[in-house]
Amino acid sequence: MGFQQGLSGLNAASKNLEIIGNNVANANTYGVKSSRAEFSDLYAASLSGAGSSSVGIGTKLASVAQQFTQGNISITENPMDLAINGGGFFQLSDGKNPTFYSRNGQFKVDKQGNIVNNDQLKLMGYPADGTGKITPGLAQPLQLPTKGIEPQVTGDVNIEFNLDSRAKPTAPVDAGGNEISGMSLTDPSTYNNATSLTVYDKKGQPVAVTLYFQRTKTPDPAGTGGTVWNLYVTANDKPVDLAADGSTITPADPNAPQLPYTTLIFPKEGGSPLQPLVKIDLNIPEGVNAAGATTLGIPVDPATADPNNPANRAIRLDLTGATENGSSFAVTNLTQDGYAPGQLTGIQVEKDGIVTARYSNGQSKAAGQVELASFRNNQGLQAMGGNVWARSNASGEPVVGVPGDGNLGVLSPGSLEESNVDLTAELVNMVTAQRVYQANAQSIKTLNDVLQTLVNLR
Repeated sequence: MGFQQGLSGLNAASKNLEIIGNNVANANTYGVKSSRAEFSDLYAASLSGAGSSSVGIGTKLASVAQQFTQGNISITENPMDLAINGGGFFQLSDGKNPTFYSRNGQFKVDKQGNIVNNDQLKLMGYPADGTGKITPGLAQPLQLPTKGIEPQVTGDVNIEFNLDSRAKPTAPVDAGGNEISGMSLTDPSTYNNATSLTVYDKKGQPVAVTLYFQRTKTPDPAGTGGTVWNLYVTANDKPVDLAADGSTITPADPNAPQLPYTTLIFPKEGGSPLQPLVKIDLNIPEGVNAAGATTLGIPVDPATADPNNPANRAIRLDLTGATENGSSFAVTNLTQDGYAPGQLTGIQVEKDGIVTARYSNGQSKAAGQVELASFRNNQGLQAMGGNVWARSNASGEPVVGVPGDGNLGVLSPGSLEESNVDLTAELVNMVTAQRVYQANAQSIKTLNDVLQTLVNLR
């Protein structure tokens, strides 16, 4: 007669209560996975092997198995909070020890711009170069840019609009009633319509450009019976003319009639233009903008302009999207690719792990991409505390990739993964473990009473 079975049962029930208590304590810990006590029975082995009627000698704790099921996703609206919806782990590093793995996405930015957790472990991923291009390779700590974004000179302007075919000609005429070339900025009767846009020089300084459209009575030189419209241009409220050699000149008198910058010719039946059929060069001279700053020319030096270099060539103005129909003048699309310098105002992490930096000038570019890791045997990971795990021989080597690839989950920005502890189930398990503990204690008490009875035999 022995107490081995009862004692082993007490130890097992005690361990089970400890595990349940740990689960309950971490019910509100983000990224934590619940644990389960797994037991096995014990038998004494003889030299000839156990008999068919062997009585077990108790139980033992075989394993504390963590349950890597998906926790609920909780919305926090904090852009630095990340949750993994699906498989995978964040990779974290302190720069000294092997990589740690976590499901807790409570991240912050330290003073060096690194994305870190509460223990200052750095989030790992792929860096991006100065243009925002991400280069996959060996993961390294993600670091946000500290300086602003450089300005970009305007290289292309695309505009789509409709000119009203019902409009009357507004080109001025001479004393003999003959139509002449020219337009006056102070006389709206000398043009039909106008639209404005802002372009940027190499310093990122804004230049206000206005396009004026003037219908003429001049017939189409090709004799198709189409209509002819003159396009006039101003930059910083100053007329921009083309000299005979094609270079840009600014009239001495800002209110004087000017030469058309180019001519649009539409077919007799309307629709898309017959001319121009390709983008035209728009040369912007130096000037003074509305803020009083001296703006650079685009290009800075027309004599050395390089048509293949967007940083030192004329703006390419695309008018091929224009139409002439019997409806009111309307601009349906107007885009340009230049922008002023800007400072970092915030970041946004996308579902695929791309970290996007946003700037005060409205631009954004990739600053890196989060890399996730998965394991063949998640339960083989070694819990290290602080909501992180470390790989072990049982877990196998990590398989890395970007969110959404293979069996890796996608990120849920502005969210956190709650603990997967089922508090109701744990409380029920706690009652059950308590009863088991009491039952094992009762078995020891019963054995004690039996032994006492034997001792008292006379």
